Amino acid sequence: MTNTLVVERKNGVLCLTLNRPEVLNSFNAEMAGALQAELGGAASDASIRAVLLTGTGRGFCAGQDLAEALPKDSVMPDLGNFVRTTWNPIIRAIRTLEKPVVCAVNGTAAGAGANVAFACDIVFAASTVNFIQSFAKIGVIPDSGGTFILPRLVGLARATALTMLAEKLPAQQALEWGLIYKVVPPDTLMADALACATHLATQPTKALGLIKRAFNESLGVSLDDALANEEALQREAGKSSDYAEGVKAFLEKRAPRFTGQ
Repeated sequence: MTNTLVVERKNGVLCLTLNRPEVLNSFNAEMAGALQAELGGAASDASIRAVLLTGTGRGFCAGQDLAEALPKDSVMPDLGNFVRTTWNPIIRAIRTLEKPVVCAVNGTAAGAGANVAFACDIVFAASTVNFIQSFAKIGVIPDSGGTFILPRLVGLARATALTMLAEKLPAQQALEWGLIYKVVPPDTLMADALACATHLATQPTKALGLIKRAFNESLGVSLDDALANEEALQREAGKSSDYAEGVKAFLEKRAPRFTGQ
């Protein structure tokens, strides 16, 4: 745990809370490194079967802390370096972690902060939240997977309007457009999101990871390739202990006791 990232473990869930509320949890190098390390560790830790990501204070995440991206000695910074060292590793870690990542968006999610949320598997948002693709406001392009994820979630026309106009998108509209899973009252957000993550931590982790891998790999392949990939991954899922337990429990008409293996 660092000052910028609060880390807790609860019933198989790794709870990660962005903790720079004074700057709406915008990322500096320290927080980025801490989040990358925790997500990387979760991949190899069998005791962690789901991740819950949220923020402290009135914002979820305002993206890059521009204080670290200011010109120095009249030399403009290389923003590609920030993308390479901060955002690309975070998005890759979220999307390739073969465990569910639940996001509880507690406040404004702007720029890369919005796209980090959209990269998660299941997104809860408080009813008071706004999402903002704020990149164009400072003359840059969407990063953090935004050019990849947004068109696939809402279509090219809406993705273009969201990024070029940089308008606030209320949580309810984000729900209606298919960007997030559920909108809940602010005072139940964490309880609802944690309940979801805790439930997922009891489910067949291997199969959930393969579902995620299949969706990832389907995004840029043909139908035939997707069907072949489904065949291969289903074969792998069928060899898991959780599948054997799931079938046994179904036949015995009881709740399954999954172990994540």
